[in-house]
Amino acid sequence: MTEPYRPEPYRIVGTPRFGGILVVSDHASNHIPADIDLGIAPELLGLHIAIDIGVAGVAERMAAHPGIAAFLATTSRLVVDTNRDEHNDDIIPLVSDGHPIPGNCLSADAREDRLARFYRPFHSGLARLLDEAPPALIVSLHSFTPRLASAPDEARPWQVGVLYNRYDAAACLAIPLLEREGLCVGDQEPYAGTELNATMDRHGEAEGRPYLALEVRQDQIADVAGQALWAERLARIANQVALGLG
Repeated sequence: MTEPYRPEPYRIVGTPRFGGILVVSDHASNHIPADIDLGIAPELLGLHIAIDIGVAGVAERMAAHPGIAAFLATTSRLVVDTNRDEHNDDIIPLVSDGHPIPGNCLSADAREDRLARFYRPFHSGLARLLDEAPPALIVSLHSFTPRLASAPDEARPWQVGVLYNRYDAAACLAIPLLEREGLCVGDQEPYAGTELNATMDRHGEAEGRPYLALEVRQDQIADVAGQALWAERLARIANQVALGLG
């Protein structure tokens, strides 16, 4: 029997270049493959639990700038979250921001199939690309919801957050540059990169590659105008950071 065609769980926008900038987004899509039933209402796929709203549009526009390319997930984080360690319980979430995901109650074999089909190819593809065209800077691009359903009283005023773990050189350059744009900038907000930084821990920190991890508040980039504004801003700032790292 012929195996069904299964596309790679990522896409590359632009031309990756040695010494350029590579934008990486783990949560750029809300696509659920036809053979997977999560058992959730379709409208949930438009929420932050399924996709980092706006990041695909920002990343695609950044990749239109010379020397910048993008590596974007093509499957929803509800299928498998590539920004988690493989043995993390939340890698295939049973609940996300208070919403049950009944289709993710999987047997061990089904869990292994999800990892083999989506998680490992995403990371092996990213590792291969970084080896073939080592960038001067990786920009890890995410977005965050202004208000969590599970914590409605929690204030999230930052327009953009900068995250980091042990490696903070790029963050230290980026924070003042973002502040000069008149933005409310979160240093390790809305959460800390010491707690949630799996993709950059693996492909940046562990390999000695410079990276800048950014979280843009989703209402800033929910429409085309916001995406264009932030793409220009982040392309410019990423280039300044890359030059500053020298």
